[in-house]
Amino acid sequence: MEVHMEKDKKVTALYCRLSKDDGSNSESLSIRTQKAMLLEYATRNGFGNCQYYVDDGYSGTNSDRPAFQELLDDIRDGKVATVITKDQSRLGRNHIETGT
Repeated sequence: MEVHMEKDKKVTALYCRLSKDDGSNSESLSIRTQKAMLLEYATRNGFGNCQYYVDDGYSGTNSDRPAFQELLDDIRDGKVATVITKDQSRLGRNHIETGT
């Protein structure tokens, strides 16, 4: 499953995070499941130009995650129209910081 970004069009950011590595060097099953769920939701609800942002093996208690920081930068740069994630805890475990 591959998602391509269309040039000059804002993206629908599909953010996935898993806090513990599943023990393999490849992408975890949970991340694959989150990706499929988010893409299906986006497609069913008319959100196009999807781009994945994935932090596999990173804790939600810390916002110092590579894909999360890239997502924030893209939001600040006006590249993102919508962010979709499985639930708010994928963005972060600190509910006050996550809400901000």
